[in-house]
Amino acid sequence: MEKQPVVYLLASGRNGTLYVGVTSDLICRIWQHRNHVVPGFTRRHGVTQLVWYELHGTMEAAITREKQLKKWNRAWKVRLIEESNPYWRDLWFTIMG
Repeated sequence: MEKQPVVYLLASGRNGTLYVGVTSDLICRIWQHRNHVVPGFTRRHGVTQLVWYELHGTMEAAITREKQLKKWNRAWKVRLIEESNPYWRDLWFTIMG
């Protein structure tokens, strides 16, 4: 998954605080969130669990999708997560192999 544009959703727990992000290196970025490397929202709110992600062909497409999801209400984001991850499993372990 190296240098692959990705939009992702993190959560502090099931039905907890949500965060929408975009990156070209999902493993590195999620590691940064999990280890509180970068100060900001996710560190302040303990948002470290990867609960959803979506691959894109270009960074432009990923950024467009991220902006779209940031405008969504919480119920829509929860539904999106639960369509593919109904138990809110932390997908970090899946992407790490």
